[in-house]
Amino acid sequence: MSYPIQKTDEEWKQMLSDEQFYILRKQGTERAFTGEYWDNKKKGTYYSAATGQPLFRSEHKFKSGTGWPSFYKPIDNDAVKELVDKSYGMVRTEVVDSGSGSHLGHVFNDGPPPTGLRYCMNSASLIFVADGEELPDIVKEWEETKSK
Repeated sequence: MSYPIQKTDEEWKQMLSDEQFYILRKQGTERAFTGEYWDNKKKGTYYSAATGQPLFRSEHKFKSGTGWPSFYKPIDNDAVKELVDKSYGMVRTEVVDSGSGSHLGHVFNDGPPPTGLRYCMNSASLIFVADGEELPDIVKEWEETKSK
């Protein structure tokens, strides 16, 4: 697939931490209960750490018991794309941001109503901004490109 934001591995490595690069660009996974946001209860928005694109709202987050931040739906239908993932001898649905195709996590059919979905995301793939806090530069840059 082609995405609006495309960078070389070297460009990604310059802007992302080693852990973020591993997860976002190499489809890695952080260990359960180790990420910054798995138990975050603050109100706000979760953005892609790769693009600054808005992905999820806190009111769609729920306690899944899995050790990763889990949401029952994205902020809007165009925020993420779902891809078939046949790695590790199983078939899952990978979730990527629609801006760069960066790996966020997976979606499963064992979530709560109203969708029945569990978007199980890696904290390192996200940037959380509490309501009322100033937006980081990467989010401002995303908003500028979308307003043109």
